[in-house]
This record gives sequence, C-alpha cells and structure tokens, in this order.
Amino acid sequence: MTRPITAGVDGSEESLAALAWAAREADRRGTPLHVVHAWRFQTLDAAGTGDRDAQERWARDSVAESVRTVTERHPDLTVSTEVSEADDAVAVLLAAAAGAETLVLGSRGHGAVVGFLLGSVGQQVIAEVNRPVVLVRAGGEAATEAATEAAGREVVVGQQGEPEDSADVIGFAFEAAAARGAAVRAVRAWALPTVFTYSPGSMRLADEAGGLEQYERKALGEALGPWRERFPDVPVIEHVEMGSAGQVLLSVAAGAQLVVVGRRARRTAVGARIGSVAHGVLHHADCPVAVVPHT
Repeated sequence: MTRPITAGVDGSEESLAALAWAAREADRRGTPLHVVHAWRFQTLDAAGTGDRDAQERWARDSVAESVRTVTERHPDLTVSTEVSEADDAVAVLLAAAAGAETLVLGSRGHGAVVGFLLGSVGQQVIAEVNRPVVLVRAGGEAATEAATEAAGREVVVGQQGEPEDSADVIGFAFEAAAARGAAVRAVRAWALPTVFTYSPGSMRLADEAGGLEQYERKALGEALGPWRERFPDVPVIEHVEMGSAGQVLLSVAAGAQLVVVGRRARRTAVGARIGSVAHGVLHHADCPVAVVPHT
C-alpha cells in the first residue's frame, strides 16, 4: 500500500500553504494526498450555548473548500480527508503521520529575518513523530515555486557523524531531488577539536586521511556513495566547511527548494526537544524545511 503525503490544516494561511506544497509533492511523486483537520468544540459563552453540529459543519466545509482548491490545480490527484473533534491536535497529527510517507505542516513566518516561529503543536509533533515532517510557511505561490524548480535549484542536506548515522536524511534528500530534477548539495560542517572533543583515535584517522579537512571530505563522500549509486542521474555538490553546522547550512540555503536536516529528539523535564541544528534551521531558513528523524 502506498503511503500518502499527509497535510495538517487548520484554516490558517500557513496551513493552506502547507496543503498546496503537499499537493504538489504528492502530484509529482504519484502518491495520494491525505488532509487532516482536528477541530475543538468552543462554547460561545459561560452558559455553554455553543452549537457543536454547526461547528463541525463549518470545519468540514472549510476542509472541503481547501481540498477543492488543490484538486482544481491537480485534477489527477487522489485526495482523502479526515476531520475529527479532538482536544489534543498533537495526538491526531502523530496518529496520521504514522501511516504517512511525509507529514506537512504550516509554520508561522514573519519575514526572512525572523524566519520560522513554530507553534507549540508543530514543535511537539516534530519532536515526537517517527516520520519526516516538512514545515512550510505562508507566502509562496505555486507558479513561483514551479518557476524556481524549473530553474534547477537545489535540495540542501546536512550530513553529520558516520555514514550510517545520516542514511535516512540523505535518502530523503535524494528522493526529493530526483522527483524535482534538482541537484543535491550535501553539507558537512566541521570544527577544530577542543580539549573536550579530542581523542587520539580520531586524530590518527585524520592524519591518515591527510588532515582534518580531508578527513571530513572523505567522511562525506562515504556517506553519499550508496545514494549516488541509487540515484545516478541526480547531480551532487559536496560542500565541506569549517563552522557551526546550522550556520553553514543556512549560508548555502538561500537558493534552495528544500533544506533537509536530521533530528535526534531528547527528553527533558518539560517534554521532548529537537537538536540545536534542526531548531536553528527551522527558525531561520526561508524555504521549506524537512526534518527527518534518525532511526
């Protein structure tokens, strides 16, 4: 069974942008689109005279209108919808994501300088979901995106650690690039070792490779090797630079169609949190960002 591209909508401008992006992605990949909306009953006054049936009708009509817009643009797209009353939108989205290829959500953006300002629902979902999540902010038109894609812009992906550590992240980037006819720009950032990161073993490997930078280039090449073989028609640009991983990614993402980063969630006393690199890119990238959980 083919997993759908699933979009969470709530009627906001940001979620409608996410729906438009998800529809384009499903159309280009030949997969179904699934649209999810969780609505919460609102009483109109202290006496609780709200009309639950009327609110449900409004929610369903709103989703139907949104779906009608994307099916007019993509008439061959298979679309299903899920509208449910729920107090916990996060739980609904996590359940929907479990059966999805990718979950797509809107993200509140306030200009290129401030970038993504994630709502609490989006943050929780990203930290807990076991499927890739794409965050899309409002403002992009389908025609504009189609024009930039035709111009051959890149899918930028960050690679860290050993080759197996980022296999899912790199694989997602290659699949996205292949679907678009785009190039992959693979980025590996590195820093000089400190007293806290130095180890004789790692320094020996670096010396054998011809220095720290050559060691980093070799590590990136090894991580990309299997995916180059699997996607021989996807152009690849290897980018190795000394610096903060988040800053290096953002510095090369200005012309990207999509930025792909990995995510290792950690549990804290106040709930799950994503890593600093994913957090920084989500807040400052001016294009859609895919967050792929490491397995």
